Amino acid sequence: MKEHLLLPKFTKFQIFVHLAALMPLVWLIFDYLTDNLTFNPIQAATFRTGRYAIILLVLSLACTPINTIFGFRQVIKIRRALGLYAFMYASLHFLIFLGIDYRFDIGLIFEEIVGKRYIIAGFSAGLLLLPLAITSTKGWMKRLGIRWKQLHKLAYIAGLLAVAHYIWVVKSDYRIPLAVGVIVVFLLVARIPKVRKYLANLRAKIKMKALFSKRGGLLDGFNYRRGKQQESRVYKSNDLES
Repeated sequence: MKEHLLLPKFTKFQIFVHLAALMPLVWLIFDYLTDNLTFNPIQAATFRTGRYAIILLVLSLACTPINTIFGFRQVIKIRRALGLYAFMYASLHFLIFLGIDYRFDIGLIFEEIVGKRYIIAGFSAGLLLLPLAITSTKGWMKRLGIRWKQLHKLAYIAGLLAVAHYIWVVKSDYRIPLAVGVIVVFLLVARIPKVRKYLANLRAKIKMKALFSKRGGLLDGFNYRRGKQQESRVYKSNDLES
Protein backbone atom coordinates (compact mmCIF):
# COMPACT_ATOMS: atom_id res chain seq x y z
CA MET A 1 0.00 0.00 0.00
CA LYS A 2 1.38 3.34 -0.98
CA GLU A 3 0.89 6.11 1.51
CA HIS A 4 -0.24 9.38 0.02
CA LEU A 5 1.02 12.57 1.57
CA LEU A 6 -1.76 14.94 2.53
CA LEU A 7 -0.62 18.21 1.02
CA PRO A 8 -2.52 21.40 1.83
CA LYS A 9 -4.85 22.57 -0.92
CA PHE A 10 -4.49 26.22 -1.84
CA THR A 11 -6.94 28.32 -3.79
CA LYS A 12 -5.72 30.57 -6.61
CA PHE A 13 -6.22 33.55 -4.32
CA GLN A 14 -4.06 31.98 -1.58
CA ILE A 15 -1.29 31.16 -4.09
CA PHE A 16 -1.39 34.76 -5.34
CA VAL A 17 -1.11 36.12 -1.77
CA HIS A 18 1.85 33.85 -0.92
CA LEU A 19 3.70 34.84 -4.08
CA ALA A 20 2.93 38.54 -3.56
CA ALA A 21 4.16 38.35 0.05
CA LEU A 22 7.43 36.69 -1.00
CA MET A 23 8.15 38.97 -3.96
CA PRO A 24 9.58 41.86 -1.85
CA LEU A 25 12.11 39.43 -0.34
CA VAL A 26 13.10 38.14 -3.79
CA TRP A 27 13.39 41.74 -4.99
CA LEU A 28 15.54 42.67 -1.97
CA ILE A 29 17.90 39.71 -2.51
CA PHE A 30 18.14 40.51 -6.22
CA ASP A 31 19.02 44.17 -5.48
CA TYR A 32 21.65 43.01 -2.99
CA LEU A 33 23.24 40.57 -5.44
CA THR A 34 23.26 43.16 -8.22
CA ASP A 35 24.66 45.86 -5.91
CA ASN A 36 21.53 47.99 -6.33
CA LEU A 37 20.73 48.86 -2.70
CA THR A 38 21.69 52.55 -2.99
CA PHE A 39 24.87 54.03 -1.50
CA ASN A 40 23.78 52.88 1.99
CA PRO A 41 22.67 49.24 1.53
CA ILE A 42 22.22 48.50 5.26
CA GLN A 43 19.86 51.43 5.73
CA ALA A 44 17.96 50.60 2.52
CA ALA A 45 17.50 46.96 3.56
CA THR A 46 16.43 48.03 7.06
CA PHE A 47 13.82 50.48 5.75
CA ARG A 48 12.46 48.09 3.14
CA THR A 49 12.02 45.11 5.48
CA GLY A 50 10.39 47.38 8.07
CA ARG A 51 8.01 48.82 5.48
CA TYR A 52 7.05 45.35 4.22
CA ALA A 53 6.43 44.19 7.80
CA ILE A 54 4.04 47.09 8.51
CA ILE A 55 2.15 46.65 5.22
CA LEU A 56 1.63 42.91 5.77
CA LEU A 57 0.67 43.42 9.42
CA VAL A 58 -1.98 45.97 8.44
CA LEU A 59 -3.27 43.66 5.71
CA SER A 60 -3.57 40.81 8.23
CA LEU A 61 -5.54 43.09 10.57
CA ALA A 62 -7.79 44.12 7.67
CA CYS A 63 -8.94 40.56 6.88
CA THR A 64 -11.75 40.33 9.45
CA PRO A 65 -13.23 43.80 8.70
CA ILE A 66 -13.09 43.07 4.94
CA ASN A 67 -15.05 39.87 5.53
CA THR A 68 -17.52 41.73 7.76
CA ILE A 69 -18.07 44.64 5.37
CA PHE A 70 -17.85 42.92 1.98
CA GLY A 71 -18.53 39.27 2.84
CA PHE A 72 -15.30 38.20 1.13
CA ARG A 73 -14.61 35.05 3.15
CA GLN A 74 -11.44 34.05 1.29
CA VAL A 75 -9.45 36.69 3.22
CA ILE A 76 -9.98 34.74 6.45
CA LYS A 77 -7.94 31.87 4.97
CA ILE A 78 -4.92 34.12 4.35
CA ARG A 79 -5.04 36.10 7.61
CA ARG A 80 -2.61 33.86 9.49
CA ALA A 81 -0.21 33.69 6.52
CA LEU A 82 -0.11 37.48 6.25
CA GLY A 83 0.63 37.76 9.97
CA LEU A 84 3.47 35.25 9.70
CA TYR A 85 4.93 37.03 6.69
CA ALA A 86 4.75 40.29 8.65
CA PHE A 87 6.67 38.59 11.47
CA MET A 88 9.22 37.24 8.98
CA TYR A 89 9.96 40.71 7.58
CA ALA A 90 10.00 42.19 11.09
CA SER A 91 12.54 39.53 12.12
CA LEU A 92 14.72 40.36 9.09
CA HIS A 93 14.35 44.05 10.00
CA PHE A 94 15.67 43.40 13.52
CA LEU A 95 18.36 41.00 12.32
CA ILE A 96 19.75 43.61 9.92
CA PHE A 97 19.62 46.27 12.62
CA LEU A 98 21.14 44.15 15.40
CA GLY A 99 23.50 41.88 13.47
CA ILE A 100 24.68 43.82 10.43
CA ASP A 101 24.35 47.43 11.57
CA TYR A 102 25.41 47.00 15.23
CA ARG A 103 27.16 43.59 14.97
CA PHE A 104 25.34 42.32 18.08
CA ASP A 105 27.20 44.80 20.28
CA ILE A 106 24.97 44.57 23.40
CA GLY A 107 26.31 47.74 24.99
CA LEU A 108 25.83 49.83 21.85
CA ILE A 109 22.40 48.34 21.19
CA PHE A 110 21.27 49.05 24.76
CA GLU A 111 22.52 52.62 24.45
CA GLU A 112 20.55 53.07 21.23
CA ILE A 113 17.35 51.55 22.68
CA VAL A 114 17.43 53.80 25.76
CA GLY A 115 18.20 56.95 23.81
CA LYS A 116 15.75 56.71 20.89
CA ARG A 117 11.99 56.38 21.22
CA TYR A 118 11.45 54.99 17.69
CA ILE A 119 13.66 52.01 18.58
CA ILE A 120 11.69 51.43 21.81
CA ALA A 121 8.41 51.44 19.83
CA GLY A 122 9.86 49.12 17.18
CA PHE A 123 11.29 46.65 19.69
CA SER A 124 8.02 46.63 21.63
CA ALA A 125 6.06 45.87 18.45
CA GLY A 126 8.48 43.06 17.56
CA LEU A 127 8.25 41.52 21.04
CA LEU A 128 4.45 41.54 20.84
CA LEU A 129 4.54 39.78 17.46
CA LEU A 130 6.79 37.00 18.77
CA PRO A 131 4.20 35.15 20.93
CA LEU A 132 1.60 35.66 18.21
CA ALA A 133 3.82 33.93 15.65
CA ILE A 134 4.63 31.08 18.06
CA THR A 135 0.97 30.46 18.92
CA SER A 136 -0.35 30.76 15.36
CA THR A 137 -0.70 26.99 14.87
CA LYS A 138 -3.94 25.02 15.27
CA GLY A 139 -2.37 23.10 18.15
CA TRP A 140 -1.86 26.31 20.14
CA MET A 141 -5.39 27.44 19.26
CA LYS A 142 -6.79 24.29 20.87
CA ARG A 143 -4.39 24.50 23.80
CA LEU A 144 -5.20 28.11 24.66
CA GLY A 145 -8.91 27.99 23.86
CA ILE A 146 -10.67 31.32 24.42
CA ARG A 147 -7.39 32.87 25.61
CA TRP A 148 -5.99 32.49 22.08
CA LYS A 149 -8.29 35.22 20.73
CA GLN A 150 -7.49 37.47 23.67
CA LEU A 151 -3.76 36.98 23.10
CA HIS A 152 -3.98 37.72 19.38
CA LYS A 153 -5.71 41.04 20.02
CA LEU A 154 -2.17 42.21 20.84
CA ALA A 155 -1.65 42.42 17.07
CA TYR A 156 -3.54 45.74 17.10
CA ILE A 157 -1.26 47.16 19.79
CA ALA A 158 1.72 45.93 17.78
CA GLY A 159 0.25 47.69 14.73
CA LEU A 160 -0.10 51.00 16.59
CA LEU A 161 3.46 50.71 17.95
CA ALA A 162 4.75 49.91 14.45
CA VAL A 163 3.01 53.05 13.12
CA ALA A 164 4.54 55.15 15.92
CA HIS A 165 7.93 53.65 15.06
CA TYR A 166 7.35 54.53 11.38
CA ILE A 167 6.33 58.13 12.19
CA TRP A 168 9.37 58.75 14.40
CA VAL A 169 11.73 57.22 11.82
CA VAL A 170 10.67 59.35 8.84
CA LYS A 171 10.96 62.65 10.80
CA SER A 172 9.70 64.80 7.90
CA ASP A 173 6.91 63.65 5.57
CA TYR A 174 4.32 62.12 7.91
CA ARG A 175 1.55 61.62 5.36
CA ILE A 176 2.09 57.92 4.63
CA PRO A 177 2.67 56.79 8.26
CA LEU A 178 -0.31 58.87 9.44
CA ALA A 179 -2.48 57.32 6.72
CA VAL A 180 -1.37 53.87 7.90
CA GLY A 181 -2.17 54.92 11.48
CA VAL A 182 -5.69 56.00 10.49
CA ILE A 183 -6.23 52.63 8.79
CA VAL A 184 -5.07 50.73 11.91
CA VAL A 185 -7.37 52.82 14.14
CA PHE A 186 -10.31 52.17 11.77
CA LEU A 187 -9.57 48.43 11.82
CA LEU A 188 -9.40 48.53 15.61
CA VAL A 189 -12.74 50.37 15.82
CA ALA A 190 -14.27 47.90 13.34
CA ARG A 191 -13.49 45.10 15.82
CA ILE A 192 -15.74 46.64 18.50
CA PRO A 193 -18.78 44.29 18.73
CA LYS A 194 -21.42 47.02 18.20
CA VAL A 195 -19.52 48.52 15.24
CA ARG A 196 -18.92 45.08 13.77
CA LYS A 197 -22.64 44.25 14.10
CA TYR A 198 -23.59 47.57 12.49
CA LEU A 199 -21.24 46.95 9.54
CA ALA A 200 -22.60 43.42 9.09
CA ASN A 201 -26.20 44.69 9.14
CA LEU A 202 -25.30 47.47 6.69
CA ARG A 203 -23.80 44.91 4.29
CA ALA A 204 -26.95 42.76 4.61
CA LYS A 205 -29.21 45.77 3.84
CA ILE A 206 -27.15 46.77 0.79
CA LYS A 207 -27.22 43.17 -0.44
CA MET A 208 -31.00 42.98 0.00
CA LYS A 209 -31.52 46.30 -1.82
CA ALA A 210 -29.35 45.09 -4.69
CA LEU A 211 -31.31 41.83 -4.81
CA PHE A 212 -34.71 43.58 -4.84
CA SER A 213 -33.51 46.07 -7.41
CA LYS A 214 -32.32 43.20 -9.61
CA ARG A 215 -35.64 41.43 -9.21
CA GLY A 216 -37.49 44.68 -9.94
CA GLY A 217 -35.43 45.13 -13.10
CA LEU A 218 -36.27 41.59 -14.21
CA LEU A 219 -39.97 42.17 -13.53
CA ASP A 220 -39.89 45.46 -15.46
CA GLY A 221 -38.22 43.72 -18.37
CA PHE A 222 -40.77 40.90 -18.25
CA ASN A 223 -43.69 43.38 -18.19
CA TYR A 224 -42.14 45.39 -21.04
CA ARG A 225 -41.78 42.29 -23.23
CA ARG A 226 -45.30 41.19 -22.35
CA GLY A 227 -46.65 44.62 -23.30
CA LYS A 228 -44.80 44.52 -26.62
CA GLN A 229 -46.25 41.09 -27.36
CA GLN A 230 -49.79 42.31 -26.62
CA GLU A 231 -49.16 45.42 -28.75
CA SER A 232 -48.02 43.29 -31.70
CA ARG A 233 -51.13 41.13 -31.36
CA VAL A 234 -53.33 44.24 -31.52
CA TYR A 235 -51.52 45.44 -34.65
CA LYS A 236 -51.96 42.04 -36.29
CA SER A 237 -55.67 41.90 -35.45
CA ASN A 238 -56.14 45.43 -36.83
CA ASP A 239 -54.40 44.40 -40.04
CA LEU A 240 -56.69 41.41 -40.39
CA GLU A 241 -59.79 43.49 -39.77
CA SER A 242 -58.74 46.05 -42.35
